[in-house]
Amino acid sequence: MTVIALDVGGTQIKTGVLAPDGTLTHGERWFTRAERGPDAVIETVLACATELTRRHAPAAVGIAVPGLVDEAAGTSVFAANLGWRDVPVRAWLAEELGLPVAFGHDVRAGGLAEARRGAGRGCRSFLFVPVGTGVAAAVVLDGRPLLGGRGFAGELGHLVVRPGGEPCPCGNRGCVETLASASAIARRYRRATGGEEVDAEEVRRRAEAGDRAASAVWSEAVEALADGLAATVNLFDPERIVIGGGLARAGEPYFGPLRAALAERLTFREAPPVVPAELGHQAGCLGAALLAQDLRTGPAPR
Repeated sequence: MTVIALDVGGTQIKTGVLAPDGTLTHGERWFTRAERGPDAVIETVLACATELTRRHAPAAVGIAVPGLVDEAAGTSVFAANLGWRDVPVRAWLAEELGLPVAFGHDVRAGGLAEARRGAGRGCRSFLFVPVGTGVAAAVVLDGRPLLGGRGFAGELGHLVVRPGGEPCPCGNRGCVETLASASAIARRYRRATGGEEVDAEEVRRRAEAGDRAASAVWSEAVEALADGLAATVNLFDPERIVIGGGLARAGEPYFGPLRAALAERLTFREAPPVVPAELGHQAGCLGAALLAQDLRTGPAPR
């Protein structure tokens, strides 16, 4: 069966169509334009889904959203970048489209996609950790992402690794995300150099070229992520760690030091392999499509 998928982000809505043969075709991207307010964002999501439905006549729809979600209720509990609080996304989409709607968290949807078609294939358990503007995780067990007691599992970015450190938007201080995310790397380098605006990739290049400020910021990011991963590994004992997001594109200059730092912290056990994700930016959209497919066929067997 054909299903359509939407991966809603703070800047864009990525869309896709999953054909009966399992091929994911990418659709266009719609700008979220969250500055217009939460109601306008919902209207854009509904308009996007309606247009996709008109074109492709799907049997079901999948949607993945960021923030805190209640997957059982189909509700976006809180998505800061979208301005959403307690928005019944699944119910509104189902009513608008007259179709079954699968609703999920964007990172857990990405973890599901990596489990079935990406770097998590063949693993009974692994961590999917996208590192980009923020840092999050999906703990995937037997092919399904762990939800947790209230559906909030996987907030790796908000593990405190530097008590009393930099304030985090979550309200705490010294979280992984305040050091290890791409936005944190750019911000910390700007602060260290007196205001120069460069992105995390440029910080990495400058670190390799011997820029002392860039080297310090890059190393601190790797060390902070290794601290968060070590704690998570000790709790969940994953077979593999799959790193996605923009920073994963840095390749060995990122993965080499990260693997070494993680191994140093796991003093009584061997570190699991740390590998790059395989699906890139399509993971969330593919995961949403797989959730929609599961509505009709049930979860794929392991």
